[in-house]
Amino acid sequence: MEREFIPVLFAGDINVYSVARAFYEEYDVKAKAFGRAGRGICSGSRIMDYKQVAEADRVDVILSIVNDLAEKHRDKKIIVIGCGDAYVRQISANKGSFAANVIAPYVDIDLMSRLTNKEKFYNLCESLGVAYPETFVCRKDEPVEEFPFEGPFIIKPSDGVSYWEHPFNNQDKIFKVDTRFEAVRIIKHIFASGYDDSIVVQNFIPGDDTYMRVLTNYSDRKGRVRMTCHGHVLLEEHTPHGSGNHAVIITERNEELESGMIALLDGIGYTGFSNFDVKYDRRDGKYKVFELNARQGRSNYYVTGAGENIARYLVEDLIYEKELPFKAVSKPSLWMVVPKKVAFDFIEPEKYKIEMKGLINAGNYVNPLINRDDMGAARRLRVMKNLMSHHYKFRKYYGKKRGADRDDG
Repeated sequence: MEREFIPVLFAGDINVYSVARAFYEEYDVKAKAFGRAGRGICSGSRIMDYKQVAEADRVDVILSIVNDLAEKHRDKKIIVIGCGDAYVRQISANKGSFAANVIAPYVDIDLMSRLTNKEKFYNLCESLGVAYPETFVCRKDEPVEEFPFEGPFIIKPSDGVSYWEHPFNNQDKIFKVDTRFEAVRIIKHIFASGYDDSIVVQNFIPGDDTYMRVLTNYSDRKGRVRMTCHGHVLLEEHTPHGSGNHAVIITERNEELESGMIALLDGIGYTGFSNFDVKYDRRDGKYKVFELNARQGRSNYYVTGAGENIARYLVEDLIYEKELPFKAVSKPSLWMVVPKKVAFDFIEPEKYKIEMKGLINAGNYVNPLINRDDMGAARRLRVMKNLMSHHYKFRKYYGKKRGADRDDG
């Protein structure tokens, strides 16, 4: 359908597919999407126009694609949406270089850098009284004598984008180790790759995946949170590059966590989507924030599936400039991107399995990749291959060990 706007998405993963699906379901619009993947989950989709571009994350390529579309469609607004950190950073840093009819719904790069760099974000949390894990910061060429807490230790880069630009053998998204010796060895290995921002070492928070939480928010053009949706994570992926990616989420209210993050966002005048990864620490009863993603998260369809279509917030706020009422999502809904058997095999607490069965039986269940409007033969095969791969991945990386504390940091 012809609309007064065109969504333009960058990346080629489940994040892109979920955003495109939201636009299609709410406005009957096919988003234009550009990513490096050739045969990924977006390839061959009927609900978007996806094109493989080998260097889609280069700033000159992004500007060329978006501004060419803006020139061809001067009568429309172009909404440019990054679906990965590198894309979002490039869009934010170059907002002034887009055509006049382009909307880039992101905070300025200086604020984005403060929020997405983990060291800087924890400094902000400290100043605002927001709980986060015990953290020690390591810098290049500064020897590590001791850590101010005992292991196990979680090790991760402050700047995730720069980190992946410096590949090395056995490069994981995060590392969990038991001893100081192992931690120092990994830190030296990361710095040796050429990465030169700081590295954070954190105290491991005990508890399996069911202690994890995700909070997605939308802040309007005036810097006010208009929607918050809390998700109780029940299962995460555990592959080296996918560690921490959500696999199963149930939406539920969490007023304590919601109110704290809303105060943080409103206090800094944040605009657009934000996504927090959080873990409940049973030792002191506090929710501790790991990071803020200055975008919708990879699992964003858990919000749409619970009744609050994320595309509607962008369009109603930025295209139609409506005053949006505040909404705290309360509808229980189950979101998963793994086969049901994987979810029931690897989620251990029985109470969550009972809750999942109830939501499935009630029809309050979504898998963003399974879409009746988009199941051509080639894509159906890709989706089935994607789902079936999780049986192997979880057996290899998660295992069947019962009662152990697992964590992705």
